[in-house]
Amino acid sequence: MSNNSQNFVPIKEIKDGIIVLKDDSLRAILMASSINLGLKSEEEQQATLMQFQNFLNTIDFQTQIVIQSRKRNIRPYIAKLEARMREQQEPLLKIQTREYIEFIKSFMEINDIMTKHFFVVVPYDTAPINSSGSIIGKFLPGGPKNKTEELEAFEERRMQLEQRISIVQDGLKRTGVRTLLLKTPQVVELFFKTFNPGEGESSDKFEDIN
Repeated sequence: MSNNSQNFVPIKEIKDGIIVLKDDSLRAILMASSINLGLKSEEEQQATLMQFQNFLNTIDFQTQIVIQSRKRNIRPYIAKLEARMREQQEPLLKIQTREYIEFIKSFMEINDIMTKHFFVVVPYDTAPINSSGSIIGKFLPGGPKNKTEELEAFEERRMQLEQRISIVQDGLKRTGVRTLLLKTPQVVELFFKTFNPGEGESSDKFEDIN
């Protein structure tokens, strides 16, 4: 991403998996598993939807749900099959493996296999209040004054963010959705893929938690 493009991205840094925006607000990203409501009974569907509604009613801050679709990268899978074919001693099995590889390749030429990842963005915004003695005062122009105060301010904001993360994770868990807090390499990979759509194939950095 060029320097000119970076001017339009409001990210100052990524620290311990936490996104620090240019206004010192924080964001955390949770990868969430999916639920196939079509496989559930009507009663189970209603219970899941009710739990999700209860979750939305318990949070007093905004969250963002992002769905990212990427073309599946099957090259490692093909390479593994080819390695097994070379090691195969039984002629018939070797032929069947070769035919299966050719089938997969021809199928992928006609159809795109897509993977979907679901993310929940949890925010903590630095909203100033009229209190000079408040912790929030450190986020106003002119402060903090040194690295120690800056680190303390970040840790205080991160504690508030972590509380929100726990609320979101507990609420989604009740609906049957599992979540995983992205670490720095995964966050970087996610933004790289977002701002570089030409690199469209899915990444192995995201573990499947379904």
